[in-house]
Amino acid sequence: MKLVKNENNKDSANQVSEQEAEEAFKKIFKWIGEDPNREGLLETPKRVVKAFKEYFKGYGEDPKKVLEKTFGDVNGYDDMVIQKNISVQSHCEHHMAPIIGIAHVAYIPNQRVVGLSKLARVVEIFSKRLQTQERLTMQIAQTLMESLDAKGVAVSIDATHQCMTMRGIKKEQASTVTNYYMGKFKEDLGYQNRYLRFISK
Repeated sequence: MKLVKNENNKDSANQVSEQEAEEAFKKIFKWIGEDPNREGLLETPKRVVKAFKEYFKGYGEDPKKVLEKTFGDVNGYDDMVIQKNISVQSHCEHHMAPIIGIAHVAYIPNQRVVGLSKLARVVEIFSKRLQTQERLTMQIAQTLMESLDAKGVAVSIDATHQCMTMRGIKKEQASTVTNYYMGKFKEDLGYQNRYLRFISK
């Protein structure tokens, strides 16, 4: 059974089985100086593989499919829709350390709106992949803009990176903020400023 479906590598000959993944973790335990055969670690490779399937399930999901169903019975609503404080749990691609934070997402509908839970689902799908915060922010915005044919999209993420807090420079209080604007949010500072006021409340 595969760990995840890798959209960039669909050659079945290159797929790795769960058993192979478990063996890889056993080698890592030996490398750090542990005994993978001691009682406390016997089931750990299996548990880690199970956890990794959850951490990186976004590779097997298509965010565009999540946004396929929209609704037109909104009586001409054409102002921004904002969803604040969406939790983000991801992993950085450089050290595989956790990225923990919140995302704010806004879009200006073009005659049709999408179910509110779908905005958070798009954030979730892209988060459950190896990421940089900058790319994650852009991927969410670009997917919403294209899939919803929106008049504008804004995405902000405020997160802490444990590759900075637990290792390296070890700055525990440091957080990183990224913003990406498209359409009216980029062209009209009035929309952008209103959005920033709303998410700061």
